[in-house]
Amino acid sequence: FKGGDTCEYLLSSGRFLGEKVWQPHSCMMHKYKNSEAKNCLIDKHVVFIGDSRIRQLFYSFIKLINPQVKEEGIKHGNIPFEDKSASIKVDFLWYPEVNGSMRQRIKSWAEGSVAKPHIIVVGAATWSIKIHNGSNEALAQYKINITSIAPLLEKLAISSDVYWVLQDPVYEDMLSESRKMITNEKIDAYNEAAVRILNSSSRNSKAKVKVFSVSKLIAQETIMKSADGLHLPESSRDTNAMILMNVYCNKIMKPIDGSCCQPQPPLTLIQKIAFCFFTLSIFGYLIISLIHRNNYRKNKSCTDLESGEEKKPAISTPNVSTLEMLLHCFCKLGLIMTYFYLCDRANLFMKENKFYTHSSFFIPIVYILVLGVFYTENTKETKVLNREQTDEWKGWMQLVILIYHISGASTFLPVYMHIRVLVAAYLFQTGYGHFSYFWIKGDFGVYRVCQVLFRLNFLVVVLCIVMDRPYQFYYFVPLVTVWFMIIYATLAVWPQIVQKKANGNCLWHFGLLLKLICLLTCIYFLSYSQGAFEKIFSFWPLSKCFELNGNVYEWWFRWKLDRYVVFHGMLFAFIYLALQKHQMISEGKGDPLFSNRVSNVLLFISIVSFLTYSIWASSCKNKTECNELHPSVSVVQILAFILIRNIPGYVRSVYSSFFAWFGKISLELFICQYHIWLAADTKGILVLIPGYPMFNVLVSTFIFVCVAHEISQITNDLAQIVVPKDNSTLLKRLLCIAGFFSGLHFFSAMQDQPRH
Repeated sequence: FKGGDTCEYLLSSGRFLGEKVWQPHSCMMHKYKNSEAKNCLIDKHVVFIGDSRIRQLFYSFIKLINPQVKEEGIKHGNIPFEDKSASIKVDFLWYPEVNGSMRQRIKSWAEGSVAKPHIIVVGAATWSIKIHNGSNEALAQYKINITSIAPLLEKLAISSDVYWVLQDPVYEDMLSESRKMITNEKIDAYNEAAVRILNSSSRNSKAKVKVFSVSKLIAQETIMKSADGLHLPESSRDTNAMILMNVYCNKIMKPIDGSCCQPQPPLTLIQKIAFCFFTLSIFGYLIISLIHRNNYRKNKSCTDLESGEEKKPAISTPNVSTLEMLLHCFCKLGLIMTYFYLCDRANLFMKENKFYTHSSFFIPIVYILVLGVFYTENTKETKVLNREQTDEWKGWMQLVILIYHISGASTFLPVYMHIRVLVAAYLFQTGYGHFSYFWIKGDFGVYRVCQVLFRLNFLVVVLCIVMDRPYQFYYFVPLVTVWFMIIYATLAVWPQIVQKKANGNCLWHFGLLLKLICLLTCIYFLSYSQGAFEKIFSFWPLSKCFELNGNVYEWWFRWKLDRYVVFHGMLFAFIYLALQKHQMISEGKGDPLFSNRVSNVLLFISIVSFLTYSIWASSCKNKTECNELHPSVSVVQILAFILIRNIPGYVRSVYSSFFAWFGKISLELFICQYHIWLAADTKGILVLIPGYPMFNVLVSTFIFVCVAHEISQITNDLAQIVVPKDNSTLLKRLLCIAGFFSGLHFFSAMQDQPRH
């Protein structure tokens, strides 16, 4: 740990990921859009002072504000730029040498009554080398001139951001005859003089002139592509301009994926309360453990001297053991949440940008596929979508999604479209699983609903508190929660139609189908009526759960993207259970699902359908158009996979225990990745071991999986305590939970007032 000054790292160090993506050391760089650049620089005055290379940087900078700007200014003269809509002024001042003229200009800002610019970018040296033919006298004069300018720059740095741009290396083989005297040896001498003088003149670290040395590193990699050996290619100067924008704007705009130059966010009131709660839980658990250990020693089994029989220790009361278990869970959870906070809110660990390559995505996919096949075992039952098979399905899908996220594969449209099918398949399982339970068991009790809601939402609620994020930020959990409630409402509303009732009268099947048609109609209406959808979820308290950045558009978009697949899952469950009831399918071990002929035909159609969807998804050219079609066609590949996986008897009788293990903790893996595997809320990658990318991924993955597994255990243990089967006790717990959320809302309103 070298300290938290990521600004210094951004200005001085980094490396290229591929050919064009610059990765600063230890932090993430945000790619600013024109609108963001304008919002950051509103009412600001920026000045670039120097030679032709500074002019290049000036043009790249103003193109971040207005991409339509053309490089048509006077080559050896001042160039003004103004964006009147945002009151932004950016000027280039032609001072190719560090001399008296430059000093006079800087002095007018430092000591005169002229308004000071908010950002000043200065740099010059190559003209001094060229005009004086690289003489040592010119270097000596350069040192004298920069020594006289340094105090003025320091004075300006108190109220303005001042950057001294070091000279980039040149490609000597490409330089024209008139520039042959500009050598890298001379440039290094000038840079060394500038750094030494500027650093020695700094007395107050807060008012320090920032040395922009990172452009040297960028130029070393790209100067070979220069047109004349002196000026950087466009992509390199654009990178320098983006670095400059990050240095100044990140602390103002606070982009999630721009961790460079961002201070650690202050603790909110709710976070402080959570910290106190977890601290008390840890101390409480330690005290109770010590008391129990002492009692155990006192009541240790001993032999009665008269009878010779062994006495058994007294059994602890259930209340004490429940309290101990509760404190034990919160103790572990508190330590885990501390790790979450340190990883993604404190400036302790490094973060890096993602960079996609085909190999970074497909090689791990092949690797886990081989591991999954290696751990093959027989299933306990051979029904379609049995428990082991659904766990396996969730497991391999979750692993593929994790690889997709860490590799940054969302930039590759064919992969994105296939991952969308995997997310849809999760929701398909939600529809299938909950419909099957309610249809077969007929259990619409409050206990079942509370158990499901608690298991789905516990971790997310804790993270919302600890990480200071809205509920909708973890979009998948709200999605499955709402769909669970929709399935419950559809089947629980009068008339309640379950399998037992339908077996007595076939007309009930039509009644259920009518319910499903009504559900489909509502889904269709809401998907094409954004206004109606937003009105429903804009009512308090729903708005507190589903708003993101002040509106529910993101929630509507997420819901709409897979709007039909839960219905498809419910319909599939109904048809499958009806076929199973009428013994129209064979689910014996090793038996094909249907007769040989029908099985072969269905298997052939499934394989063709599966491949057809993949070909269509791979040929997608426009993400928006493909997303429009996705809700209607994703079920094709899902059903094709289910039939391919279940029609052959042997395939249905085995499963991968490796994938199934991950499937049991798939929800925790999906949520935990946000902060302790990825970083900056999934926008980057957490770096625990800098300089060794593969080793870092292995270590962070091991910790991440262990934490997800532990949280799964904690959630299961707490679910038994918080959601008891006894209705009267459950009602009391629900009142306590309602009080907890009321308090949470109260404290949230209190901490929001200073923000507004």
